[in-house]
Amino acid sequence: MKRMFGTRQLALVFVLCAWVGQAHSQMQTKLDLSTLDYQLKARELAPDVFVVEGANADFSPANGCNIINTGFIVTGAGVVVINTGPSHLYGLQLRDLIARTSKQPVVKVIHLNLHPDYFLGNQAFADVPRAATATTRAGMKREAGGYADNMYRLCGEWMKGTEPLLPSTDLAMGTERIGTHELKTLELSGHTDSDVVLIDQTRGVMFAGGLVFAQRVPTTPHAQVGAWLSSLQTLSKTAQTANLALVPSHGVVALSTQGIAMTQRYMSWLDTAFRDAAERGLEMNEVLRMPVPPEFKAWAGFDTEYTRNVANLYPRYERAVLVGTTPKQP
Repeated sequence: MKRMFGTRQLALVFVLCAWVGQAHSQMQTKLDLSTLDYQLKARELAPDVFVVEGANADFSPANGCNIINTGFIVTGAGVVVINTGPSHLYGLQLRDLIARTSKQPVVKVIHLNLHPDYFLGNQAFADVPRAATATTRAGMKREAGGYADNMYRLCGEWMKGTEPLLPSTDLAMGTERIGTHELKTLELSGHTDSDVVLIDQTRGVMFAGGLVFAQRVPTTPHAQVGAWLSSLQTLSKTAQTANLALVPSHGVVALSTQGIAMTQRYMSWLDTAFRDAAERGLEMNEVLRMPVPPEFKAWAGFDTEYTRNVANLYPRYERAVLVGTTPKQP
């Protein structure tokens, strides 16, 4: 098979099969609070490249606050883990899943940004180098206590025993060969001040981190809209040029450019709509009542996340108008 297709083409065959079965595999079932079992499953997107899908939903005890797509790559020289999930329990169960999937040891953890479900499972990987950019490490250190408090409030028993354990080393950008895999890291920004994208160049799979939300309204507590749109343009060109499959950190795992294009449409609409509203002098409650395209209203998280989008971002557009500058790049 490998001789017939080549690794990138084979990766896309795997992802196409995943797309056909996504409604079944995307975790949407209500979990059993009595067992605190996340029911994690490893889905092989390409040979030795796995995604562990979370619910396409908002944080809640019903889904264990597991709304992130984590992943791991079995390289031949050990396993590389991409993000560790929202809690200590998740981290333990993720590590157990990895051990059931491969006999190779975990050799590295990579965090794609500073948000809590990217690193609150770290206690289960305390013996492994855990890497993030310097900007992300600083942000995690600054926010970790508040993150943990908020996640305990939102998730209850699922957070049992969770204490923030920060990354242990800086993540260098560029290409690194681990075993038989060439892994490339690229630092962009927009969703946060430092958004890492991990590309398995051997298998043609991109872990796009928080820059991409597929069939889910983006979260924006640290967002810079102009930078985000610029980063999405870079991702779109990269994915199309290299024929990559895509894993968003949140939402449906699908074919390469779909999640990128979805996020581009939403952020472009939001930028235009908020700028126009600010120039017309609308107040925040009036913005919340503005029409929203049906596509976006149908996405997961709309009822809660769009309100947060307005609260997080619209005041910047208002300030830009008040000081006489364009709010195009808040």
